[in-house]
Amino acid sequence: MHSVVSRSLKVFTTTLAAALLALSTPALAAAAPPQTACANRQAPPPPVDTSEKPAPGRQVPAPLAVPAVPAGGPRMAECGLITPANSLNPPDGNTAASWLLQDLDTGAVIAAKDPHARQRPASLIKNLLALVALDELKPEQVIVASQEDAEQECTCVGLVAGGRYTVDQLLHGLLMHSGNDAAHAVATALGGPDAAVAKMNATAAKIGALDTRAATPSGLDGPGMSTSAYDLSLIFHYAMKQPEFAKVVATKNFELPAAGGKPPVPVLNDNKLLGVYPGFLGGKTGFTNDARHTYVGAAERKGKRLAVVMVRAEQKPTKVVDQAAKLLDYGFALEEDRAEPVGQIAYRAPAATAESGDPSVLSDGTGNSGTSSAASASKEDPFGVTGWIITLVVFLIIVGGFVVGHARKKAAN
Repeated sequence: MHSVVSRSLKVFTTTLAAALLALSTPALAAAAPPQTACANRQAPPPPVDTSEKPAPGRQVPAPLAVPAVPAGGPRMAECGLITPANSLNPPDGNTAASWLLQDLDTGAVIAAKDPHARQRPASLIKNLLALVALDELKPEQVIVASQEDAEQECTCVGLVAGGRYTVDQLLHGLLMHSGNDAAHAVATALGGPDAAVAKMNATAAKIGALDTRAATPSGLDGPGMSTSAYDLSLIFHYAMKQPEFAKVVATKNFELPAAGGKPPVPVLNDNKLLGVYPGFLGGKTGFTNDARHTYVGAAERKGKRLAVVMVRAEQKPTKVVDQAAKLLDYGFALEEDRAEPVGQIAYRAPAATAESGDPSVLSDGTGNSGTSSAASASKEDPFGVTGWIITLVVFLIIVGGFVVGHARKKAAN
């Protein structure tokens, strides 16, 4: 009798363990996507010079926390290329360490490479500064340029100390020609460089750019500077909904007024795809020694508006703008094939959970809210995974009791 009961208990125990493992494993996988193995998951590569050395008495900020649930969907936590199933291969010759293609209207991520890897933005952070300026300053507001503004480390647009410029004019110099002097003047109007950086970081957190920490208003490298291809795509998506921003980045030629006895200053848009790539809507370029080349640009074709972001790219074997053009072509080809999106650009105001402090509530910027994949799973199943596990355990215990009782009765006979 003892051997029969033992075999019955062994069968019951094995069945219970297998059932619990089968039920619990998918939930664990959904709650904790593998993120730690990707390069630069927490911080950009080490700086190549002393540009990120903190000022005396200050410390280098610790890397930003990596959210347990990746913004944009579970595939955004993947390393390497992220493309739709059975899709075309991305074009050869792309040098960017990270990139992302998005539908500028729906926010659907069409394809990407290491979208949440931490990189440096260079002058693409000026898009974030422009958002703060558009929110707090009036376009017609006049700002008098200081000597400090005029003496910023260039690229500069050519501000003259004592010159009077409107916010609108400074935004053209900021976004069209990436003027660090214009960035400093705007930052001063926002309360000074430190205050402007704090406001930029508050805006980044508000809209859900959780990989992003500005260290300077202009994008010059500084301690703790951080972003990602996903975040820069989110910031650009948000910015292109602002009519003033979209107008400025689409401007090919502009002129700053005469000042200090000097003639008017012509401003040319340094985005070389403007007026060259069919349907090009504008964008932004950037470069520092640590960030290398960064780029964002958008174009419209057959009613579709796509945008590409590239970070840590190189000008060889082909120019970065030409690499970006090929990625846009690739994105339009995937859209033509109706490829399934691999993620979603979503604005989110961080709502900390009680346990982890990780943001969980997403908003697409139109009033609609969504959730992470793990949260969605719990919404679709009100009873919850834990409830089903408990029910299964109770059921198997009852069945096990019958099995053992029957075995004892049979052995007694």
